[in-house]
Amino acid sequence: MGPVGAVVLCLAYILGLLATAIPWGGWMILTLGMGAAIARRWIRRAAPSSRIWLLAGIVGLLASLYFQMRMPQPRSQDVSQLLTQANTTSADVLVEGKVTSLPRMTRSEKAQFWLEAQRIAPIGDNQPVTGRVYVTVPWQQGRDLHPGQQVRVSGSLYLPKAATNPGSFDFQKYLQQDGSFAGLSGEQVTLLQPSSAWGLWKVQQQIVRSQQQGLGTPEGPLVSAMVLGSKAVDLPFTVKDAFVRVGLAHALAASGFQTSLILGVVLVLTRRFSERVQFLAGTLSLLGFVGLAGLQPAVLRAAIMGFGGLVALVLNRKVKPLNSLLLTATLLLLVNPLWIWDLGFQLSFLATMGLLVTVPALSKQLDWLPGSLIPFIAVPIAAYLWTLPLQLGAFGVLSPYSIPANLITTPFISLISLGGMASALAALIWSPAGSALAWCLKYPTQGLIAIVDGFSRLPGNSYAVGTISALTVIGLYGLLLLVTFHPFWQRRWQIALAIALVVILIPLWAGANLTQVTVLAAREPVMVIRDRGRITVINGGDAKTAQFTLLPFLQQSGINQIHWAIAPNSQSPGEGWQTLSQQLSVKSPTTLPLNQPVKYGAIQATLLRDQPTVAQLTIHHQTWLWLSSLSATEQATLSKSGLLPQAQVVWWNGKTLNPELVSQIQPQVAIATASTLDSDTLSQLQQAGITLYYTGRDGAIQWTKERGFQTAVDTIVQYGAGSKGMF
Repeated sequence: MGPVGAVVLCLAYILGLLATAIPWGGWMILTLGMGAAIARRWIRRAAPSSRIWLLAGIVGLLASLYFQMRMPQPRSQDVSQLLTQANTTSADVLVEGKVTSLPRMTRSEKAQFWLEAQRIAPIGDNQPVTGRVYVTVPWQQGRDLHPGQQVRVSGSLYLPKAATNPGSFDFQKYLQQDGSFAGLSGEQVTLLQPSSAWGLWKVQQQIVRSQQQGLGTPEGPLVSAMVLGSKAVDLPFTVKDAFVRVGLAHALAASGFQTSLILGVVLVLTRRFSERVQFLAGTLSLLGFVGLAGLQPAVLRAAIMGFGGLVALVLNRKVKPLNSLLLTATLLLLVNPLWIWDLGFQLSFLATMGLLVTVPALSKQLDWLPGSLIPFIAVPIAAYLWTLPLQLGAFGVLSPYSIPANLITTPFISLISLGGMASALAALIWSPAGSALAWCLKYPTQGLIAIVDGFSRLPGNSYAVGTISALTVIGLYGLLLLVTFHPFWQRRWQIALAIALVVILIPLWAGANLTQVTVLAAREPVMVIRDRGRITVINGGDAKTAQFTLLPFLQQSGINQIHWAIAPNSQSPGEGWQTLSQQLSVKSPTTLPLNQPVKYGAIQATLLRDQPTVAQLTIHHQTWLWLSSLSATEQATLSKSGLLPQAQVVWWNGKTLNPELVSQIQPQVAIATASTLDSDTLSQLQQAGITLYYTGRDGAIQWTKERGFQTAVDTIVQYGAGSKGMF
């Protein structure tokens, strides 16, 4: 089998893993392989033999089966099984086990660490258990923990939830990828057995302490994050968020971009030496990177990808660059096929791809610049181009200032990264020496923070275009490959750029012509109304609701401006509006005047009662009635007053509904923003033939004129007429 056949088999293996995204995907790859084997008989041009194509189909099928075999599943004694057997989603317990990670501060200022569970009480009657548990405890309780310690944690054990809103974080999937199926919201930690065992964490802590002593905060943690990765350091979230907003998140992670940057600088500095010297220098730099950052999967992925690119670059007479990169990716996916869906792996692969195929072409175009400046410009542009489509598919957010921010900050990032590595190595020998070297980076680090902060404060620092489909992502990468390798498109790259812009902006165009109502699954009632480009948000919620529920949905939908913000309570508009205004253009939240209809486009809102809120919404001739936190007495008073209008849809908080109130409103659909539903209300709605949705079961609920009601979680139990679906 020649090189071409090997390439076909590697591609078949990767396609087989990707095919796990669709039902029977592996069998489709087998069918395609068989079809190609049959078609090969009528093709006279040089191509792999029929045997290779048939073997490729078999490899693709086996890859999909291998993926399913390696997918983590809870064992019979896993701690999560106790909750499942007890038919509950949470329970107060005592869990004993071994700490396996250093604590990290969360946004809610709690300590988070991983615990290998060993015993549980009282739900398990103090029985032995297994399983990796995601634990959060108050910071004072967990800040001094370290791997190897035996602890007992008291708190609430829970099953993680899947994503319930479009664009929201899938916590259940995140834990499953790490082999965890349960979380523990702890209150108190008791140390059972201290551990003095040596671990790589001690090395990292020594580096972090040394650099922080030399630089202070936030400069010290920033330098440590650029050397060890942000997961190894408690970097202030204000700094981290600013880097993310301007498209510089790669500087804080052990990513393909960081590896490409290190290799690019090393290769330029050694370009006058032989290929053997270049290879040795690049290999040593990667080994130093892995040694300092630790044997984390993300670090290993980035380093091995970089090593594959290094082999391809310095030995290009013997090895074809793309073949080498493809082989490296295949070997990594043989070790862990689940990485195929890991965003870090994908970005590492694509950034290295940019280093191989785009940096040389860009360098030729920039040959009028001094040679030492070329990699600082070519590397970030190439990495940005090759990672942008994937980022749009995952997040739907474009950073307009990303390229200029990368161009300006790349010299700072390179200097700080290399200096930080030198400081880290010195800290391992003598901590004061590491602090002294770190101090030399003070002004470059302050300059980098100032530049990033300046870009993050510019208007439009992030622009939501809406998430693009997988087919669109594939199409964009197809255009990139054409511009990279096809002479016709190389001369007409402007046409490819125009096509890409049109494809990216399609979600925005579609959203501008959409009429849609979305009730989000949140801790409090939140509604988003899209009326042909005009956006209305009812209740921005608190800061957490706005940041983790509302904002991701708006970005995923390509929404950059809220035209009408309605605050339900005139005395307390809510903290969420301030959080949203940091990312979007938000009109000042207004409260509705009592009993005075207010119209905006095709939407009319009338406040019938304030504190608690009762409001009537008319959306394209459909009437909604919003009942806020009404007590039983208030409901009885309203039902007797006869002032409530009839409405097709009633939206409330899931508490008990007065039967007379329901009879007076006569809704066709009832929507509850609640995790559970009152059994009496459930029964009366069922008897009345009213279609019921509630966010705790169905996730977000959307309504459009064309499709009616749809849910984010496809588990609708219908009562009466209605429709169900998934978006």
